[in-house]
Amino acid sequence: MSACRRSLRPLGTALALGLLGACALPPAAAAATRLPAPVVDAPRAATHGEQVAVFAGGCFWGVQDVFEHVKGVRRTWAGYSGGSAATAHYDQVSEGDTGHAESVKVLFDPSEVSYGQLLQVFFSVAANPTELDRQGPDSGTQYRSVIFYTSAEQQRIAAAYLAQLGKARIYASPIVTQLAPLAAFYPAESWHQDYASRHPDQPYIAIYDAPKVANLRLWFPVLYSR
Repeated sequence: MSACRRSLRPLGTALALGLLGACALPPAAAAATRLPAPVVDAPRAATHGEQVAVFAGGCFWGVQDVFEHVKGVRRTWAGYSGGSAATAHYDQVSEGDTGHAESVKVLFDPSEVSYGQLLQVFFSVAANPTELDRQGPDSGTQYRSVIFYTSAEQQRIAAAYLAQLGKARIYASPIVTQLAPLAAFYPAESWHQDYASRHPDQPYIAIYDAPKVANLRLWFPVLYSR
């Protein structure tokens, strides 16, 4: 966990805001941009169902809050992916050497939202794909950007979208988001679940995560859900 984020947990708002200022890092949302829709995507399902997608893009508080506001998403969980069950604990993951990335599991209805649309939201709103082993004020491999695919179809769609974005040269820096098969997802501790929605006035949430949801509402009104 970064010094910035760690400092907020025990401190009052005024002092925490001062510490955030001392970090001298721009909000992650500052680099956000509305991206084109994927050229390659799954067709919208004809009937209701459930599929799982897993994304890692920095602190899971904000990523979870974004997907909680996407129409067609049934439920989300903050957690850990990329490492072993033995090290899927916050104190260990925060050290940055477990192989885990803070991740969000998204249960969605493919008749209401496509996997490609979730990718578009993820890259446009939730994460900056050009930041290596960090997002915003948080640094370390646990904050890396990863798409953990759960099927061959998800792998195909995600790989095509990464190639599409790279070819379009939307970013000044190379895209460093990893694409990896999901081996396992381990839910995080209960106090992390729905953290942003339960603590909207917490300085970290207000500065770094609330703008992501605001951008979702602005750029994707058809997908936005309260």
